Amino acid sequence: MATKSKIEWTEATWNPVAGCSPVSAGCHNCYAARLALRLEKMGNAVGTKYQGLAKISSKGLPVFTGTLKCDYSALEQPFRWRKPRLVFVNSMSDLFHEEVPTSFIEKIFEVMNNCSSHHFQILTKRPKRVLEIASKLHWGPNIWLGVSVEDEMVIDRIGYLAEIPAQVRFLSCEPLIGPLSNLPLQHIDWVIVGGESGPNSRPMAESWVHSIKDQCLESNVAFFFKQWGGTNKKAAGRELSGRTWNDMPAAYSTHKQDELNEQERS
Repeated sequence: MATKSKIEWTEATWNPVAGCSPVSAGCHNCYAARLALRLEKMGNAVGTKYQGLAKISSKGLPVFTGTLKCDYSALEQPFRWRKPRLVFVNSMSDLFHEEVPTSFIEKIFEVMNNCSSHHFQILTKRPKRVLEIASKLHWGPNIWLGVSVEDEMVIDRIGYLAEIPAQVRFLSCEPLIGPLSNLPLQHIDWVIVGGESGPNSRPMAESWVHSIKDQCLESNVAFFFKQWGGTNKKAAGRELSGRTWNDMPAAYSTHKQDELNEQERS
């Protein structure tokens, strides 16, 4: 189901795949696994979709079980959206999880390319697989690809991303759980930074955020500060150095123009 999103850097979510499995420290205390447990209790079609995908671990934290579901019925949804929108693809999974068939990924790309008025934002922790199958996919200008980079242990993901022919490449440094003092930003268009939120959230040092911001400004890369996080992220707010940082990649201006054109036709 596609829904209006509260995520600050997108406008809607679209989940043709549900379920995942942890691959790095950023997956510890996963918000999507926590949400999947709530959705499972709904008891309707949505609840059925998320049945058995997540559990509470022995440490009392939500975790995905590794079971994935491909929702073929969701493939038609973007064709029904009249208004152009930014769409976060698979906020409840990883499109390039090893259990997602390449044939299904190809179908999702076909949908995205045929819905060119929307801009699709894909975020993955598995860029190595993306690179392996990238030649089988058509990377239209409305398809953005990002990788999660939560600390220096996974900075190699950026190298894989730089080799993938996406029109917009971005980093999601969320939850930021360690310093990233030397980001390779030569082929990156956009960086999102955010602290972990919710129960058992890990702290984020202010110096880590300033360091990334400064690197982006020096490299002329759009910088977006999403949140400080914590157990009450609303109270912690989004201000950094006395202001909010909502910079978007240059391709966003194309999206906004599409939106204005649609309004004029209405």
